[in-house]
Amino acid sequence: MGSSPEDQLATMLANIPAKTGKPLDDWIRIVRMSGHEKHGAVLKFLKEDHGISHGFANLIASKARDTGEEVDPVASQYSGAKKALQPLYEEIVEFAKSLGPDVEISPKKASVSLRRRKQFALVTPATKTRIDLGLALKGEGSTKRLETYNAMCSHRIRLETVSDFDDEAKHWIKEAYSRSG
Repeated sequence: MGSSPEDQLATMLANIPAKTGKPLDDWIRIVRMSGHEKHGAVLKFLKEDHGISHGFANLIASKARDTGEEVDPVASQYSGAKKALQPLYEEIVEFAKSLGPDVEISPKKASVSLRRRKQFALVTPATKTRIDLGLALKGEGSTKRLETYNAMCSHRIRLETVSDFDDEAKHWIKEAYSRSG
């Protein structure tokens, strides 16, 4: 039986000094001082300028670029041109949390899922001026504000300001919550 990928990685990390002549921390400093930022450029630099084999160069390049910082998907969603939508997002999430202790806030890369036993709403900064509040309201008809949407969320409400998240919008998110239990 072969070793696991984790075991193979540990072996490669342990072998860096013997195979390259320097410990990983030294290579990371060298890479950062080189000014190369893209993985391919770092790989080329290590292979051509330092004679490191592809496998070890690839590992060192990956480790040198790893900041150890996790990217907050919500912060990313509401940055730049969409920053003005963050108060609206926060208002929606606070209301959803007030619906019950079983509400789970689950950020994804481009949206935030509001879940109970299953997803009942999806908050998506759709444009720089609008959040789409997707709601799981299968079987519900459409209204002027409550539009049919997609397979994940049967309906949506388009929201542009905190005042758009009014009693009607809160009614629909509460209805979606109650159906998800």
